[in-house]
Amino acid sequence: MNYSSNSLQNQWMPFTSNRDFKADPRLIVRGEGVYLWNHKGQRILDGSSGLFCVAAGHGRNEIADAVHRQLLELDYSAPFQLGHPAAFEVARRVAGLTPDGLDHVFFANSGSEAVDTAMKIALAYHYAKGEGQRQRFISRERAYHGVNFGGVALSGLIKNREAFGVALPSVAHMRHTWLVENRFTRGQPKTGVELADDLERIAMNVSPGTVAACFVEPVAGSTGFLVPPVGYLERLREICDKHGILLVFDEVICGFGRTGKAFAAQTFAVKPDIMTMAKALTNGCQPMGAVAVSSEIHDTVTGAAPDGAIELFHGYTFSGHPAACAASLATLDIFEREGLFERGEALSGYFLDAVFALSDMAVITDIRGCGMMAAFDVEPGAAPGARGYEIQKRLYEAGMHVKFTGDAALLAPPLITEKEHIDEMCTVLREVLSQY
Repeated sequence: MNYSSNSLQNQWMPFTSNRDFKADPRLIVRGEGVYLWNHKGQRILDGSSGLFCVAAGHGRNEIADAVHRQLLELDYSAPFQLGHPAAFEVARRVAGLTPDGLDHVFFANSGSEAVDTAMKIALAYHYAKGEGQRQRFISRERAYHGVNFGGVALSGLIKNREAFGVALPSVAHMRHTWLVENRFTRGQPKTGVELADDLERIAMNVSPGTVAACFVEPVAGSTGFLVPPVGYLERLREICDKHGILLVFDEVICGFGRTGKAFAAQTFAVKPDIMTMAKALTNGCQPMGAVAVSSEIHDTVTGAAPDGAIELFHGYTFSGHPAACAASLATLDIFEREGLFERGEALSGYFLDAVFALSDMAVITDIRGCGMMAAFDVEPGAAPGARGYEIQKRLYEAGMHVKFTGDAALLAPPLITEKEHIDEMCTVLREVLSQY
């Protein structure tokens, strides 16, 4: 295959500096275990599980074989007014992992679609209850909830919003939870619970009876793994219960073992009304997202429709696609058979010790983390994000992939990672960061 720059011009790449990339391509051609290989034959340690997708590692033949068999047996079936067995089985398996009571699963094709689906389910629920005036949403600064218009409206990352107008109206944002006094805190910061009171302040300002849902990532992901302060999520739950507001956890990044339990809701012992997921649901092998909802929400929406009528006018052509379901079932089998959630929880201490040991690097201004996710901030360069991008490229040249958002590096290795891989990761990080 020709990897010259002329062969790269037709794809407009997502979230990429296209001109810079095409002048110096970084092409990945193979993956196995915790490693990737580029078009030059160089081995690259995957420090961020792709985009937090590949929890079980790359190149899992079990998943590829399952998708192959499914495509030969049933390649596609319309998801409207028809069903296929694998979709019901994935829903059953996912419901077995979610917090008690979140027993109904609606399929989408990405985290972005899952978030927009959750927004529509929240609106449909209140409408079915006779509270159609509840059309406002409350989210958080520095949040990331995908790139569809609903998720963009909820998100609090300015570069994801500024070129796209007002997105959806009637979305307010609480303050984010990063505080300077909590720098270099491992696990949950002890200060900052009062930031949750923003939810009540905003709700009271617009009338609580007009608010449909509060969306939060239990651990704010793409912005740089902001771990919630002690008591923060509990306080959000209390305020939502007080005012009849639905609490939605976006677990697209922190779900499926990343925090040590199946979902962060279980790690922090706070149960939402709705939960979104994607990414590791199929180990990144097929596009798939899902929304888990409480029986109260499901039964209210379905019970409000006449017999024989469609209850929720929403769905996607590829909702619960057979190949995606096959990938998900094979992935869930691996998680269970290899005890990957437990394995990640057991490795977390070693991982966090190694990452926090980098606190002596002069360029690092903060480190945060819990479970198998950690982030560090670097001192900005000539412009916000410029140094982070430069470091990301230098890490790649040194043999490691790390996801950066601006000047924040996000470390989330696959749950199959061994201690020697963590040692390798931190050695490369130290070598590169010592140049600053």
